[in-house]
Amino acid sequence: MTRSSPFGSPLFLGFDHLEQMLERLSKNGGEGYPPYNIEQTGPSSLRITLAVAGFTMEDLAITVEDSQLVIRGRQAEDSQGRVFLHRGIAARQFQRTFVLAEGIEVKGAWLDNGLLHIDLERLQPESRARSVPIGSRPGGATP
Repeated sequence: MTRSSPFGSPLFLGFDHLEQMLERLSKNGGEGYPPYNIEQTGPSSLRITLAVAGFTMEDLAITVEDSQLVIRGRQAEDSQGRVFLHRGIAARQFQRTFVLAEGIEVKGAWLDNGLLHIDLERLQPESRARSVPIGSRPGGATP
């Protein structure tokens, strides 16, 4: 059974990259760790907040790869000499990916009380309207 895509229509020329991003997003959709919030902090600004208790700044990495914001966390094993009677605090690695729309820029990030905050801003696109002149067929011949 083949899956039809709305981007297969001839009306959507050049949207192949958008279709690929949607496919990547659907593959990542089931992962729920770490939990996060997305809030609008201004008319053109957003903030993503991830709950990363137990992670230090050195344990976290934030990159932008092909219009995707990727947050990775990996804790170093420091349980040397410690005996846990119960270990309920997760010490696992994670990767959380957010697809960024065109014109969204990452402005900064900070870690505060176990919450990683990432500020984003939507840049106002400049108008790209232009006229296309209509001329005669090159060479003057008609078909």
